[in-house]
Amino acid sequence: MSAYGFRKRKIFFLALGLLLLVFLGLSACFAHYFSSPGNPLGQERTFVVSQGSSLTVVTSNLEKSGLIRFRPLFLMGARFMGYGGRIKAGEYRLNSRMSPLEILNVLVRGVSIGHPVTIPEGFTIRQIADVLEKKGLANRSRFLALAQDEKVVRRYGLPGSSLEGYLYPDTYRFERAQTAISIIDRMVRRFFQVIAPLKGRIEETGMSLQQVVTLASIVEKETGRGDERPVIASVFLNRLKKGMRLESDPTVIYGIVDFNGNLTRKDLQKAGPYNTYVVKGLPAGPIANPGEESIRAVLFPADTDYLYFVSKNDGSHHFSKTLSEHNRAVRTYQKKARRARAKTS
Repeated sequence: MSAYGFRKRKIFFLALGLLLLVFLGLSACFAHYFSSPGNPLGQERTFVVSQGSSLTVVTSNLEKSGLIRFRPLFLMGARFMGYGGRIKAGEYRLNSRMSPLEILNVLVRGVSIGHPVTIPEGFTIRQIADVLEKKGLANRSRFLALAQDEKVVRRYGLPGSSLEGYLYPDTYRFERAQTAISIIDRMVRRFFQVIAPLKGRIEETGMSLQQVVTLASIVEKETGRGDERPVIASVFLNRLKKGMRLESDPTVIYGIVDFNGNLTRKDLQKAGPYNTYVVKGLPAGPIANPGEESIRAVLFPADTDYLYFVSKNDGSHHFSKTLSEHNRAVRTYQKKARRARAKTS
């Protein structure tokens, strides 16, 4: 080998060795960076990754929040390790005492914060939308638009043009980064989960699912005490069998836009798809989202001959078989209500 060739070979190996040292140095630097806490004295922070955020945006926000240092190094390492498109939207509890690798693993696993929210039985979709917006979990207008979108309703194989009645009332844990449609999907799937064991009984009654849910929603709105649900259900079922109108105030109220709390005689006489003082049979659809007890009350009603009921003003009701008996009860409890108001005035 000539002296020139030897020198050339020597330079090549020196360069290769230098590159190897640089690579090992960078690897050690990356390893140290990704395994060391950003700030050993740091505090816990809530960090939100919005839907569609790029790795660049997430990295920039992490740095602004004081959760990482040396943003270019974090970005380069995250891309090299294949984390680029794997970060999930959500709300996270992070701490700058965590290493960058620990932070990345949390964001990729999607271990986000869940916020508990209770939807009471008998809430309408508008009331549900209000609760979710107050909790910062969904935009009210967006939620209502989706819950009243016929295409969304059809996606679940349900009738009508609204999901009223099918957003099951329960306690959920939702994430702030969740979409409104994912919240709706969770609630509708919970409804189907509850109703699944009752499908056989629904078929036995001869009623459709919509009819059961519609009547259950009326029972839910009319009932102040749980033990009365099967009795109230029996009243409505008895009236339906006899071809009588249901004459339920909550159905009328549901059909009034911006109801002011004062139900008038004129309201009761005004025609509308939800006014059961005018409409024969059931209203156009559910008037609220009933719980399992009200659904079961419709499917397993009490065995009664009652056709009427009136509030006793204490959450319970007086039940009657005849109109004359009902009218006497109405006068009795109205008189008691007036006396009670007089004492407090």
